[in-house]
Amino acid sequence: MQLEANDLLLFARIVAEGSFSKAAARLAVPKSTLSRRITALESQLGERLLLRTTRKLSVTEFGQHVLQHAQHVQEEVDATLALTQHRQAEPSGRLRVSMPADFANQEMSQFLSALIAAHPAIAFEIDLSPRRVDLIGENYDVAIRAGDLPDDASLAARRLAVFTVGLYASPAYIARHGLPSEPEALMEHDALLLLARNGEPTPWKLSRNEEKWEGIPPGRASANSPELLTRLARNGNGIIMLPDNFAECYVKSGELIRILGDWQSPDIKLWAVFPGRRLMPARTRVFLDALQQQFAGACPQKT
Repeated sequence: MQLEANDLLLFARIVAEGSFSKAAARLAVPKSTLSRRITALESQLGERLLLRTTRKLSVTEFGQHVLQHAQHVQEEVDATLALTQHRQAEPSGRLRVSMPADFANQEMSQFLSALIAAHPAIAFEIDLSPRRVDLIGENYDVAIRAGDLPDDASLAARRLAVFTVGLYASPAYIARHGLPSEPEALMEHDALLLLARNGEPTPWKLSRNEEKWEGIPPGRASANSPELLTRLARNGNGIIMLPDNFAECYVKSGELIRILGDWQSPDIKLWAVFPGRRLMPARTRVFLDALQQQFAGACPQKT
């Protein structure tokens, strides 16, 4: 036997109101629907719950026992609603987030500090490992990812930003090696190359109107850490391909200079990915909303 909890709640409401008519009006459902549901519940249980006449409604002895359980169900429902309302009013609980370590160090520490201070009821758990976590299998709330996303019906995504990308070098490097006048000249320069997930250097792609160029210049150094490569570029060790907003502060301080400025690299999209469930916890919604405000062209933290 499998009971419908809703039928128990309807039964409890009818008893509380004292009649089918009042209960139907309170619940905004037809009286005939209530009568049919209670009759089906009685048939399923095998005994009468209510004795009905044209003037009086009374609860049978068996109905009194069932009513106690129905009232407990109602109490649990009320408690759940109260908990939900509280959590919506004040986001709380553990928030598990996965993001790249360099991205967290360059862009997120001040952001997270402010968020932690603003929401004391949220416990933040931040994973900075380079692997791509299984959000659902490992019970993560949000992952921050860059680039194109694979199709996955179990996940939803919110685009946070689109970063334009350019080539940069320090004044000291340019003083020693000169400025490349065209993309092909990059093959005679020292490059600071980002390693892809497969361990291979990521090719540089450039375009200007209908012209396109792709190649892997000689690698003076390669690493899977954009932060490390940026520091090397600032120290004069080579040319780096970098999102323009990450380079902005260093350009303003005179540490980096944009080169081949009339050539464009493919944009990088930044995403917040999360389980595609219907009801999003308040803590997740607050975090996502704050992320979108964070990426409104702000300059990364200087290190």
